[in-house]
Amino acid sequence: MARITGPRKVYRYTNDFKLKAVKLTEIGGIQVKQVAAALEIHPWMLTRWRKHKREGLLKGRADVAIDKRKLRDIEEVAKLKLELALLKEEHELLKKAIRFCSVRRMKSSASSKKHRTVLA
Repeated sequence: MARITGPRKVYRYTNDFKLKAVKLTEIGGIQVKQVAAALEIHPWMLTRWRKHKREGLLKGRADVAIDKRKLRDIEEVAKLKLELALLKEEHELLKKAIRFCSVRRMKSSASSKKHRTVLA
């Protein structure tokens, strides 16, 4: 049975905001999903805005100024996400190595248990 959570909140964005977002995606080396994550919007929405701009449905000032700090932030977030993914992968490998070593240690200690009981 589906839960009723109430009406969804619908956000309305200005044409200026949409044009700035589209302009950010046109900069080389930056992906749509990175810009969308930085602006806290869904990548599908940004892709739709790009399509509207290509088709001429999204109109506005062509000389939209891009904030250089925002661009650096987007690049830094992308870099940090890559580093985080690498660290998570390394962490998982280390956990597997610890489990593997502890299982081997437990198997090898079975013979030493017999030896200890004889001595005791």
